[in-house]
Amino acid sequence: MAPVLTFYGDDFTGSSAVMEVLAFAGLPSIMFLDIPSEAMLARLDGIAAIGIAGISRSKPPDWMDAELPRVFAALARLGAPILHYKTCSTFDSAPHLGSIGRAIELGMAATGVTFVPLVVGAPAIGRYQMFGNLFAALDGIGYRLDRHPVMARHPATPMHEADLCRHLEGQTAFPSAVVDWRTLLAGQGAEALRGARQQGACIIALDLFDQATLERVGEILWQEAGQAPLYAVGSQGVEYALVAHFRRIGRLPQARPPAGFGPAEPLLVVSGSCSETTARQIAAAGGAGFRLLLLEASLAVDPASWSAELARVEQAMLETLAAGTSLVVATARGPADPAIGRFRERLETAGVAPGPVHDRIGQGLGGLVRAARLKAGLGRAIFAGGDTSGHAMLALGAEALEPLAPLAAGAPLLRVRSMDPAIEGLEVALKGGQMGDEPVFVRAARGIAQN
Repeated sequence: MAPVLTFYGDDFTGSSAVMEVLAFAGLPSIMFLDIPSEAMLARLDGIAAIGIAGISRSKPPDWMDAELPRVFAALARLGAPILHYKTCSTFDSAPHLGSIGRAIELGMAATGVTFVPLVVGAPAIGRYQMFGNLFAALDGIGYRLDRHPVMARHPATPMHEADLCRHLEGQTAFPSAVVDWRTLLAGQGAEALRGARQQGACIIALDLFDQATLERVGEILWQEAGQAPLYAVGSQGVEYALVAHFRRIGRLPQARPPAGFGPAEPLLVVSGSCSETTARQIAAAGGAGFRLLLLEASLAVDPASWSAELARVEQAMLETLAAGTSLVVATARGPADPAIGRFRERLETAGVAPGPVHDRIGQGLGGLVRAARLKAGLGRAIFAGGDTSGHAMLALGAEALEPLAPLAAGAPLLRVRSMDPAIEGLEVALKGGQMGDEPVFVRAARGIAQN
């Protein structure tokens, strides 16, 4: 039987959020780290959503041109009514890096669709779209994205525009339109969408900010998918909307209390995130007794220096774990950490492209987790930072991930699936820079009581 939905995530942390929404609502899901083999797919039974975790958010358009068509073609062959290109919920992207516009063009070409619904709002994680503008909450305060304290100064893709259609104008020539919340709540969303298509819009952004708009958007998506295969782009708001609609029509049961999970101490957190949110989480972990080991990212510019730095940190990490102490291995303690300036200065001095260096950092973090698993019997690890988690998971040796239990909105606890028996069964969570509350690392170590 064909799955209900297939998806490709533009980074690993965001990809796991799709599974979180679906699996804990009653739609079993699995996510692969590359195109799964036919033999692997034949072993799946009763899976409602199949995804591939990607790294396109940190890649230029020429990489996307080379890689995404084969992925889209493989997912389309699975026959699901909806194929979702999952973007970061803060939509951070640029013409030269992680271009969502280019992904829209490639997905439309691969699937043969003539329009793309754009769904980015996700109230459960503090993302709200109104009149085509995206807002994101931080510490309980909602900010227009171009004024957001974190996203307006993202180190790789700072957001200077909150109007999503205007933001995409720098990434694609496809015309766009908005179906606003007033139209949706008046029950005229489907009609407005058809009108926008007739007027030539290829990208149609759907406002979404509360339960009512969730249900309306989910209804529109499912109706459209019932008429022809649908290629949707946006955050896990796509899945939240579908679940809201399925619950309203009785296809899924109403929400149940989330499952808990046991402790796993010592816990290892590896972080390549520079966000203020992650900085607060690291500080909270330190206050709870975690040890902090700083990994000097500027040394990744030179492979030999990087190998020596990884060896130094690995030794200290293994000693800490052997003592039963949880720890955080981090490249920075936040956006103001001098380590970020040292990294940029060394890149400029060496005259090297940042992409391969960022990849090397992610691989190094994954190698540390692998060493902790093989040499210290690590049972659970947290990866912080969407742009580095992809390379880290590949270096770890993971092949697929399955949801276990909720940890934080957008960052569920997952089980690693791998043909390598040493890695099989490791529990991980992939946390984007802006995701999670302050005690998320502490909670991951100490567990959550069963309901």
